[in-house]
Amino acid sequence: MMLRSLGLGLALTAAIFALFLWAGPWFFLDGRRPFQLNFAAGAVLGLMLGLSVGRILRAPGQDTARAMGFVAVPGMLILAAIGSHFAVFFPRLDPALDKVFGSLMLWFYGFALTGALWKARNA
Repeated sequence: MMLRSLGLGLALTAAIFALFLWAGPWFFLDGRRPFQLNFAAGAVLGLMLGLSVGRILRAPGQDTARAMGFVAVPGMLILAAIGSHFAVFFPRLDPALDKVFGSLMLWFYGFALTGALWKARNA
């Protein structure tokens, strides 16, 4: 289960990186509403991932939270490193957006872990 979780975490990290590399300007539109929509989408997608990670990885109910932890760790570490060199990895984006990117990633993974904990608790 651990290797499948880490593999899913690395694949998810690569997908997030590619998404921000190619579609990054659309995530950081000016205004309050796009900002709120990004964080709402991050919460919903993270929660959906956390609630379904047990099925995706075929992990027993009580191991769902541990599986999600192994999914989240590669993403949190790699995306934090990317955020610290934001302008190098995302040259088309304003370097000042590194804080928003980091917050959005923590928001996504926080909701994913919350969903997995809730699922494990009710298993």
